[in-house]
Amino acid sequence: MSEEKGKGNDQDDPNPESSEMKEETDSVTFQVEGEEINLKRSTILSDQVEILLPESFDVMDEEQAKLKYPGERRPTLIYTNENATVNIAFNHTENKASNKQMEEVLKGMVETFENMYPSAEWLNKEVYEIHGKNVASMELITPAMDTEIYNFMFMMELDGKLLLATVNSTKEQMEDWQPIAKEMMKSINMVD
Repeated sequence: MSEEKGKGNDQDDPNPESSEMKEETDSVTFQVEGEEINLKRSTILSDQVEILLPESFDVMDEEQAKLKYPGERRPTLIYTNENATVNIAFNHTENKASNKQMEEVLKGMVETFENMYPSAEWLNKEVYEIHGKNVASMELITPAMDTEIYNFMFMMELDGKLLLATVNSTKEQMEDWQPIAKEMMKSINMVD
């Protein structure tokens, strides 16, 4: 079970009734299975984006990334835990996007995932305002070879193109990683 502590935790989880989020903090600590997961503000993607990321995660090496994400369209940047059971991926795509299009982007992504995974269990589909930017978010559980995967995705415009972020774990780990994924999304900010 995940337990959050630290600075800046007075805001509830994202929900449809409260679609504007502005919280900013430099670090947050969660308890996951007796271990502390420290999220620390990091700058990624050529210093264009700030986001809270787990300090204990490392960038996935290219060999492991090719195995985990076969094909040439793998994410631009992938962080993973020691056992590679939880991944945080960022893909600054070539798809044109604007801040105003996030509702449309979300509808298209939901349709794509409904076609790819007709048996998926949908948990949430929403557009939030975070630091003045529209951020589309979708949360679902998809089938995999020998388990089910919890997927938390959020999308926004960066330099006129779509930035896609994904946090995934097994369904069994969802209770721990769901609040962490939401905290990461709330923290995302463009660097001026």
